[in-house]
Amino acid sequence: MFLRFKIRASQRYTRRGFRLRGNTLLLLFGFFMVGLFLHYKGRTEPVVAFWNDVRSLLGIGRSTRERTGHNPYKAPEPQQPDGSASDEATDDRTAGQGSEASDDNSTGADNTGSSTKSAEKRTSGKLFDFEKQVDFILPSGHTDAELIRHDGYTLRYDDDLKNPVWVAYPLLAYEITGDAERDNERFMPDPTVDGGTALPTDYVKSGYDRGHQAPAGDFKFSQQLMKQSFLMSNISPQAPQFNRGIWKSLEEQIRAWALRDGGLYVVTGPVLRAGLPTIGRANEVAVPDSFYKVVLYCRKGASPEIRMIGFLLNNEPSSEPLTSFVVPVSTIERATGLRFFDKMPDDLERRLKNQSRSQMVSQWFDN
Repeated sequence: MFLRFKIRASQRYTRRGFRLRGNTLLLLFGFFMVGLFLHYKGRTEPVVAFWNDVRSLLGIGRSTRERTGHNPYKAPEPQQPDGSASDEATDDRTAGQGSEASDDNSTGADNTGSSTKSAEKRTSGKLFDFEKQVDFILPSGHTDAELIRHDGYTLRYDDDLKNPVWVAYPLLAYEITGDAERDNERFMPDPTVDGGTALPTDYVKSGYDRGHQAPAGDFKFSQQLMKQSFLMSNISPQAPQFNRGIWKSLEEQIRAWALRDGGLYVVTGPVLRAGLPTIGRANEVAVPDSFYKVVLYCRKGASPEIRMIGFLLNNEPSSEPLTSFVVPVSTIERATGLRFFDKMPDDLERRLKNQSRSQMVSQWFDN
């Protein structure tokens, strides 16, 4: 009888002990999963980031194909509650150069000096006189929108519509190549905007991508500048297949031209107006009907050359060639109320801005 009691007590103890160990393992596993979620939830592609970290711990490097052929547009729509994560936005430095150098957000002489140095690198130190003027690259118009200067680009931000009015920067050939990666970058509100920007969560389940205006791919040479391209002041709602399709193709084409020509000036942004539809949880973010890019190339020397081209694209998918979206820059000025590169001589400005599509296509695509 006593022996039978000992056996039963032993069995009860064993069952209790087993249950305790099982619960402990489940609890530890739960803490581990929560830790993983908190660590990777803000990554552009959390699964890819986790796998890369695992391979790094195991000493397995990334393949060349993964480094060069990575597609950032396959990530699903994020579900982050705190708004700190990113989704499938376009690739994405706008130079610190603005029409009003005395603006409160200006970085002053240091910023102007760095812009001049960038231009000199692009042109081997030979600049047209209008290129030497302070903030020559920045459009005029919409001066009620806040002027924001970052290391890689300058912009005006519309606080009411929660969109950039324009984003401007010089794109130099050496800036396009480098080791900077977008995988671990997050979309973040821009703390330098007085009125506040849209939040990443304003885009969640909206059906729209967070579309870079200055693309991250233009800042491969600097992780810091690439990080700044994810600030929400540089972001505008774009239809997913537009963002990942024709808009991405245009960004890649401009980078190819920058490599070919040594460097360009780029101004880009949405076409804004009152009455646009909106998205957003915390903010009403206007969804633009269309987007534009204006590109200028200058070379002073024995054979001086100046070229300008404009693109105007509807915010929708398209399989048309890029040449079909080429328009006179004067057309973009009428649509936006802006004036681009107005510090160059008037006769030259008029000639460049009123060229026909065939002239611009021949100058840019056929070279």
